[in-house]
Amino acid sequence: MMDYQKFVLDNGLQVYVHEDPNTEMAVLNLLYKVGSRNEVPGKTGLAHYFEHLMFGGSEHVPSFDTAIERVGGECNAFTSTDITNYYISLPAINIETAFWLESDRMFALSLQERVIETQRNVVIEEYKQRYLNQPYGDAMHHLRALAFRQHPYRWPTIGFEIADIENFTEQDVRNFYQTHYRPDNAILVVAGDVSLSQVEKLSQKWFGDIPSGKLPILEPALEPAQTSIRHKTVYADVPTDSLYKAYHMAGRLDPGYLEADLVTDVLGFGRSSVLEQRLVKNTDVFANCRAYVLGNVDPSLLIISGRMEKGYTAEQAEELLDKELETFKASSISPKVLQKVKNQSEAMRSYEAVQLLNRAMRIAYYAHLGTPDLYETEYRRKLKIKGTDIIACANDILVPEKASVLYYKKGSASENEEELTIKEIKKGVA
Repeated sequence: MMDYQKFVLDNGLQVYVHEDPNTEMAVLNLLYKVGSRNEVPGKTGLAHYFEHLMFGGSEHVPSFDTAIERVGGECNAFTSTDITNYYISLPAINIETAFWLESDRMFALSLQERVIETQRNVVIEEYKQRYLNQPYGDAMHHLRALAFRQHPYRWPTIGFEIADIENFTEQDVRNFYQTHYRPDNAILVVAGDVSLSQVEKLSQKWFGDIPSGKLPILEPALEPAQTSIRHKTVYADVPTDSLYKAYHMAGRLDPGYLEADLVTDVLGFGRSSVLEQRLVKNTDVFANCRAYVLGNVDPSLLIISGRMEKGYTAEQAEELLDKELETFKASSISPKVLQKVKNQSEAMRSYEAVQLLNRAMRIAYYAHLGTPDLYETEYRRKLKIKGTDIIACANDILVPEKASVLYYKKGSASENEEELTIKEIKKGVA
């Protein structure tokens, strides 16, 4: 059980305190309840773009990183589909500096044209380097767009396309900031060699006067149920074919999520997993194969992906994969295998508890889900899941007729245009 204490400021800021006198360090973790799920078509990538803007300076702090380094600290952030998370690690004696810096950029972020354009260029370059110029880099772009038709999960966190980032206006940026970057949409966790009274005093001093937001935060559109299989083929300059199969599954807080997570652990986590043993070690077709869940708050995806050995196609690989999935769905899970995957959960739990930063982020994330106590509740629920529950979940999710299948093939990108043209012609004739 994670030790913490909680209070809420009048402006709605939730504050959690995790005291650890066994360290001389402290962590200030600030989670904003905004991610790419809060974006709209044509203006995608704003949440990630804002992560960059938050390091561009504020009214009283022209260089955020420099101010942190002067007091012996370090900082970073990440954006996901559901949240944006910022953290500062520094000697506990300097914790007030972290309060000052985070409160200043929550209330008075610099949104000058120079900063906006500088970070726009940085994000566009990141998009090119990580997604367009890397082999298979845009695979999840295609898979998301194939599996989702309405929900914002259909585009990646960095944005649907570069044009969206290029076309952000100054007003778009200001509206996003005023809507989402406010105390009543944030969770503050302070962990380390601190006390509750100290954090209460500093929170009120630095965040207490920041007004809560007035603009509504809209919920994303619901994704309609998928009723038939979907296929897409992408050609690119890659060494070998790759295969991606996505299946819709429960959201992070919905019944069935933990069972689905264990399905992927049994199928594709570690060298002794089903897919590793059956498809990688016992065939010449797969160079690798894994299974995982995206873990989003709203209903999301269970994904199985693999890369082919040279000379084999994604279609050939899919045929083998489908046979193994059907065999798995008709099988039973031995007590030994079940215990192994639960031991993996225990090992991850222990690992995450070691570092102060991990504890702070864990408290923040589960507070976002409802309460930090949910972490322990989930763990205990997972230990009670039976092998029959896992197989039942696999049969419910891994339905061939409801898969979204991406063939990422070695070939010329010009073939993508040709294939699209053929599809459009057929659509027009129909």
